[in-house]
Amino acid sequence: MDYLIVDGNPDPNAKIWENYLTRFERGLAAAGSRVTRFTLRDLDVKPCTGCFKCWHTTPGRCRFRDDMEKLYPAVLGTDVTVWASPLILGYVSSLTKLAQDRIIPLLHPFFAIVKGECHHRRRYPKRIHMGLVVEKKPGDGDEDVEVVRHMHERFALNGHGRLRFAVTTDTPAARAAEQAEEAMHETITA
Repeated sequence: MDYLIVDGNPDPNAKIWENYLTRFERGLAAAGSRVTRFTLRDLDVKPCTGCFKCWHTTPGRCRFRDDMEKLYPAVLGTDVTVWASPLILGYVSSLTKLAQDRIIPLLHPFFAIVKGECHHRRRYPKRIHMGLVVEKKPGDGDEDVEVVRHMHERFALNGHGRLRFAVTTDTPAARAAEQAEEAMHETITA
């Protein structure tokens, strides 16, 4: 399997977080998977302005020429994109949400009915499967994690994929990697 980990932690001094993701990444690699990692705080990613030029003027290409141009082929070239973020005020970091908002060029502006719901058509044949790793902070509860998990299920569905796994850093990193691998061995096209 190929994994892309998108690290949305804004804190460069978060050693516990860094150690967790490194152990998670090593667990995936030890199972024979290939892992690529992007750290969003080290990238230049401009916010989506909602201009929709990626749909009507330059189909499939955002008007901004920034580091998302590295992330787009990585998302399309992997089996699962793992969004990794601490919870901040009960949701993923603003860096994570910023990058997620910029995924829109990978979708078609036209809609299709999927399981009785209206969703973007696929621009590319690749389904965008996702994984989720979040770190709870003091004050974050199971309800916060459930909201974030549910939103990522919906996000994956819009990419015609599935949220393959969701874990918190309360799960040991090695076990989280095992859960990711187990989830990915299900039929990938399901």
